[in-house]
Amino acid sequence: MQIRVLFFGMLKDITGRSSDSLELPDHATLHDLLTHYQQQIPRLSQIAASLAMSINQEYAPSDSQLKSGDEVALLPPVSGGSGHSNSAVESAPHTSYAAIVDHPIDTQAILKKIKHPDDGAAVAFEGVVRNHTRGRRTLYLDYEAYPEMALKQMDLLAQQALAKFSIRDVALVHRLGRLQIGETSVAIVVASAHRTAAFGACRWLIDSLKRIVPIWKKEYFEDGAVWADGEPFPPGLTPGEGSHSGKPASK
Repeated sequence: MQIRVLFFGMLKDITGRSSDSLELPDHATLHDLLTHYQQQIPRLSQIAASLAMSINQEYAPSDSQLKSGDEVALLPPVSGGSGHSNSAVESAPHTSYAAIVDHPIDTQAILKKIKHPDDGAAVAFEGVVRNHTRGRRTLYLDYEAYPEMALKQMDLLAQQALAKFSIRDVALVHRLGRLQIGETSVAIVVASAHRTAAFGACRWLIDSLKRIVPIWKKEYFEDGAVWADGEPFPPGLTPGEGSHSGKPASK
């Protein structure tokens, strides 16, 4: 059977490609697929335990069985990366809003759209490109995503936040492509009747986004470039940690 395989972030550098078409025997699993690439590319074995995998844009455990035509992605720990989107990708209209864009984020415009007379609080968080990392001067960042899956995960986080916290509305927007110092990479806006719920939801959303939404960043310095170290995936998403439902755990 034929499987389409996608590589993101540092895996593109390690494998020397962004995608591959792989022929596997019937009843093969994600574990079999990963083993194939580990045998081909020994360096992959050094980071295999930290990878997550997806089938058709849903997180999946390593014992998941594949079928012909599946799209599999090998995902290093997330945090940002290089690449770009040609246009905004938005979720279907409902009480929350998630978008991936390739243009500057206007947080004030999002606030204006979200706020309502019933609200007693509107909390906005911006992730901003800083000018240094671990003592090295940063020139700029490039962000890359698995956009279809990233949008699904952002939308799911928004729905989880609405259920978990006493908030009325939420918006999550992430920018891809090249960002200069001082530009906003991600904006989260939460509206609620009370500030405690709004602050709590905003903090939970950015912490969760940084762990499970497949977006990576590459940092460029005067003496080279590196993929940023991502935070570990939640338990159950990496090989050897047991089965997983395909949905991120609510924390």
